[in-house]
Amino acid sequence: MGEDTERDIEEIIQEMDYIPGHFHLELNLNFEPLQPEGLRRRDAKLKRESLQQEVEDDAQRFAVRNLLGVFAFYLEEYPAAEEIFSSVCQEEPGNLNAWANLGYVYDRLQKEGQSAECLERLSQLMAGEEGGDAESLRPLRAARCLAEQAYASAFDVGPQSEEEHATKLSTAIKLYDKALRYGKNMITSEEKRSWYFTMAIMYIRLDGMLMNKDPYASKRLLFLNRSLVLLREVLKSDSAQYKALAWCYLGMMLERMDIFPDTPMAVHDCGFSGADPLDCYGQAIEMAKTDPFILNRLAKVFHFLGKQDMATGICNMALNILPDPGTNWQAYSTRAKINMKIYTQGLERVKMGHSGVPDRQLLTKAKADLDLILSVCPCLKTYLDMGQVCYYMGVDAVQELQLVDENALNNALVFFAKAMELDMGDTLPEIQLLRGKCLQVKGEEHNAVECFKQAIELDDVGSQYSETFRCLIESLLSLFIQEKSSEEMVIHEVEIWVEKAEAKYQMERVRQELRLICRNHMPKILKLSRAMIIAGKLRIVKLLLETMNPDHT
Repeated sequence: MGEDTERDIEEIIQEMDYIPGHFHLELNLNFEPLQPEGLRRRDAKLKRESLQQEVEDDAQRFAVRNLLGVFAFYLEEYPAAEEIFSSVCQEEPGNLNAWANLGYVYDRLQKEGQSAECLERLSQLMAGEEGGDAESLRPLRAARCLAEQAYASAFDVGPQSEEEHATKLSTAIKLYDKALRYGKNMITSEEKRSWYFTMAIMYIRLDGMLMNKDPYASKRLLFLNRSLVLLREVLKSDSAQYKALAWCYLGMMLERMDIFPDTPMAVHDCGFSGADPLDCYGQAIEMAKTDPFILNRLAKVFHFLGKQDMATGICNMALNILPDPGTNWQAYSTRAKINMKIYTQGLERVKMGHSGVPDRQLLTKAKADLDLILSVCPCLKTYLDMGQVCYYMGVDAVQELQLVDENALNNALVFFAKAMELDMGDTLPEIQLLRGKCLQVKGEEHNAVECFKQAIELDDVGSQYSETFRCLIESLLSLFIQEKSSEEMVIHEVEIWVEKAEAKYQMERVRQELRLICRNHMPKILKLSRAMIIAGKLRIVKLLLETMNPDHT
């Protein structure tokens, strides 16, 4: 019977042009990892943690749960994966992906009988052999199967270039379009709008990527027009969350259109002629004003958009409704991040000579919010955030390497140590970077160097966070100038870590960091370069010369 079932499924797949399940999809999860196993597990756990915060009572809850099952499987939590897929099969007996995924888990667990039962059940569902109205449900099942796969395609893990990420988003959109063609009028309006919402966000992300490369690209009009059409439909939803977020994203897209000489036609086609982005944001806040959890989602979007005053106001609204940090920790966390962001942006402006010293009360406010969270639900990210706040409290706002409060720096190191005791804590490069910066300010250059090295090793290939490389070279320069390490050792270390940085980060970012080092430490760089020339290490010297003078050949 097993062979007949497998043959039936293959015939049905060829006829229907889709394959149920997630384990065959073009996901990094399904391929041999390009990164060390420990980092792959870290990325999978972080992605799962993010996914678990998604609302599960909406039309896409089975898409979320199927994907959670996939994460559990690849984290080798096989009983959890089995339980997730089984529960979906019980709640939604026609869920094709859940049956296919459950069969895959049973196959891995060598439960051949149960695996065969899943395949047989899948064959019946795809062929519509249950009797009654089952045959008429085949298109709807196929549509939901494809939509769940589309959701997963955009939620991948692992290092991805911007081009690869864009390809994944485009693939997901095509799967949603295919799902809509299969389901047609059988899909409920609310379910369809939930798909539209996810598709709109994908188009917005694609537009953002293209906008960073070429703001005037004609292809942007396709993304803008399609996102507006989709958001217009989402605004008809019964879900306050979807409507509030749709108004927010609509305001964002209208702001992005200012760059075009003519208003994109979709603005007029969708009835948004003359619509003001601020009015859209106001509608979003009005829609969410009684629900702290929707307000929290809005606050995160406004924070991402750089609208920190609006984000702070929305956090305050959420906390006025629900001040309990145990239940509403997200509002406190977001407000702390906002204050930190305003402070660090102020630091950047100071370094460029554009403004005065940022208000250190921002750090005090951030610490107060994080203290409330730690008192009821301490977690990895909160320890990390608190450590970062304490670091900035301990250093001068203008000269970051100048100590102003050693007790604050020691507190930061304690928080980082607590973070590292938790699951994944010893795998986050940002913790090692901040530990290194604390130790660098305290004058513990050797310890700082080891932290910066760990941070680079833990970072993903293609990472944008190349600051760690600059900090490492600066610490090695200090050891060289202060004669705390031998000349040979420093030259050897610089040579090794420049090569590692070239393999880890984009070459332009490596040159950018070297340029900053040369600008800020020219006497030290010249002394090191002379020593390298004597030692015959000419490649690094040539790289430094090219960095200081891009026209040098």
